[in-house]
Amino acid sequence: MTDIAIYSEYIKLDAFLKFCGAAGTGGEAKNRIADGAVSVNGEVCTQRGKKLRDGDRVALGAEEYRVKHA
Repeated sequence: MTDIAIYSEYIKLDAFLKFCGAAGTGGEAKNRIADGAVSVNGEVCTQRGKKLRDGDRVALGAEEYRVKHA
């Protein structure tokens, strides 16, 4: 699991995927989310605007990330 530091109260799921490098572009992030390939806290999430906060966990394939408020 990789901790990803954010400096705001929350970050939206699609922006988070770009920020952590899991998706190269916004379009790629949108497609992966729409395809059901992303889970948040163990549940598949298809909401690209889902607000992630400190402690939330995001998984995409074999990669898992944890949001940490810096």
